[in-house]
Amino acid sequence: MKRFKNTAKCLLLSLIVACFANNVHAQKPAEFLLWPKGAPHQSANPTDTAKVTIYLPAKKAATGRAVVICPGGGYQFLAMDHEGHHWAPFFNQEGIAVIVLKYRMPHGDYRIPIEDAEEAIKMVRRNADRWNIDPQQVGIMGSSAGGHLASTVATHADGKAKPDFQILFYPVITMQPDITHKGSHDALLGNKAKKKEEREYSNDEQVTRATPRAWIALSDDDHTVLPANGVNYYVELYRHDVPASLHVYPTGGHGWGMLPGFRFHIEMLLELRAWLKSF
Repeated sequence: MKRFKNTAKCLLLSLIVACFANNVHAQKPAEFLLWPKGAPHQSANPTDTAKVTIYLPAKKAATGRAVVICPGGGYQFLAMDHEGHHWAPFFNQEGIAVIVLKYRMPHGDYRIPIEDAEEAIKMVRRNADRWNIDPQQVGIMGSSAGGHLASTVATHADGKAKPDFQILFYPVITMQPDITHKGSHDALLGNKAKKKEEREYSNDEQVTRATPRAWIALSDDDHTVLPANGVNYYVELYRHDVPASLHVYPTGGHGWGMLPGFRFHIEMLLELRAWLKSF
């Protein structure tokens, strides 16, 4: 049995390596200021600047699909590498353009990161022809507090800022005090948030039939962001007939992102890849 498990794991690893090997001709990344003429709302920290890094797949491999990635960090800092930039090779080899967003911290003003994420999606659509992207295949992805930001845009945005799909890793979803991640709650809404604001940015309460399809992954033993966040969101998506896929791994805790040390790293990549090919 042990030999069988080792063989199966080697086969899975071989598949992943083969996938990445096809990505050697992806284009070099480019970094841009998100608001070259200034953002609508100024951050409490004037040195905190929103930027995007664009990773385009090889032209022959491009599917026209793109994903804006919002790293996590409790709305207080950003895990830019393992929840952001390190995802580019995986998506590029699938023919998907990657836009890693360095969004500004809210310091109690929820408008700041939300307008950054919405502008990033609109920027992708404005440059769709230039970047070989289909404007109707632009998704959003986020981890932890970045998952809250991604699901906020998925449930609140409209028009050119509304994503076509969402990918969430161990996301903060609710702002209700009994389930939320307190650090994210206080950084986004302040420590004296009004009940109305908490409901408005509890994204499981904002799901409609127009909410885009979702892929959600988390660990059962996550003691930082309670699994109920992602699970409740999935239930509301299901209840509103929104196509969704929920993956709960038995261990892993919080914050694994693209780290290969996550025990279910290979399985997670294969499951995400299968979902991306399902629509």
